[in-house]
Amino acid sequence: MSKKVLIITGDAVEALEVFYPYYRCLEEGFEATIASPSVKKLYTVSHDFVEGTETYVEKPAYGLDSHIAFADVMPSEYDGLIIPGGRAPEYIRLDESVPAIVRHFFEENKPVGAICHAAQVLSVVPDLMRGKEYTAYIACKPDVQACGAKYIEEHLHVYENLVSGHAWPDLPGFMREFISLLNK
Repeated sequence: MSKKVLIITGDAVEALEVFYPYYRCLEEGFEATIASPSVKKLYTVSHDFVEGTETYVEKPAYGLDSHIAFADVMPSEYDGLIIPGGRAPEYIRLDESVPAIVRHFFEENKPVGAICHAAQVLSVVPDLMRGKEYTAYIACKPDVQACGAKYIEEHLHVYENLVSGHAWPDLPGFMREFISLLNK
């Protein structure tokens, strides 16, 4: 039976962090569903580092169709959750359906993959993050610590059912570890 993976995101998602996991899941034979605040064509972005800048720059990337609205997601239908980064996490965490979605995967001990700014989404369930260990883009270190979790300096970290990655260059290891947990 094919595994079902839910990817939660929104506009301004980092293009690599949504496309790579989505297509990697399809390649693996999994059913991958992209959820967003509403069903629409999502605007993705490319973050990159430019010499002389103190942070990353953002450029427009590709459009990507979402399949389901957060309010219509039945988390029990899915075997794993992936939360890409970019700027999407800063606003999707405000959606009233997101905490219940995220909570389900942790309470049921299903694999969760969180990369880059996804730590901002994990902050909607601080009671479940307390005592965990994970990594994220360095600018999200305060979000991790505010949940009572331990920020890990490494670029890839696995703790219980949570696979976390620092940023898009870590996607190969991130997806390898997520798929490994999903196949257990």
